[in-house]
Amino acid sequence: MEMMRQPDRLAASRWLRNYSFARAAFSIAWVAAALAVGRQTPLAAAALLVAYPAWDAIANLVDARRNGGLSANRSQSLNVAASAVTTLAVAVALGFGPNEVLAVFGVWAILSGLFQLLTGVRRWRMGAQWAMVLSGAQSSLAGAFMLVQASGTKPASIADIAPYAAFGAFYFLVSAVSLTVSNARQRKAGLA
Repeated sequence: MEMMRQPDRLAASRWLRNYSFARAAFSIAWVAAALAVGRQTPLAAAALLVAYPAWDAIANLVDARRNGGLSANRSQSLNVAASAVTTLAVAVALGFGPNEVLAVFGVWAILSGLFQLLTGVRRWRMGAQWAMVLSGAQSSLAGAFMLVQASGTKPASIADIAPYAAFGAFYFLVSAVSLTVSNARQRKAGLA
């Protein structure tokens, strides 16, 4: 019976590897755009700030559907909802000011970090989820830091959010590379 389930597990691991590479690539591109264009062009910054949580909602939705649906993946379902609400909240906060946008990102980072941590724990057996657990914890801490920054007098900017996205890219990349190595070892051992 275990041999019959092995190909499904490997297919799921490959999906997760590809998903992690895609998430890392998006975050790297987002950080580059935020720093290269977003800091100088308010309209580009606004578009990037709305796009980031929207991408997270879409990515979590696709991943959850690929892995049994939203009802089988409660933490991702909650992450989809939190990211979708955040997308709208960021759009509204843009009309109030940069510190309000940073505060919205801070709340979202805390919530999405907790949901990512729960998803990583649930998927622990798939491999490389320690990176996602660490990422979720770091996201929650970064969110708390963003809330403190947002309550200060210094005007926030997209550059205050870029490190958060960069750390996300790092953790997704670590997860993807770890899964690549694990899959290669399994193939070498004749399990694939």
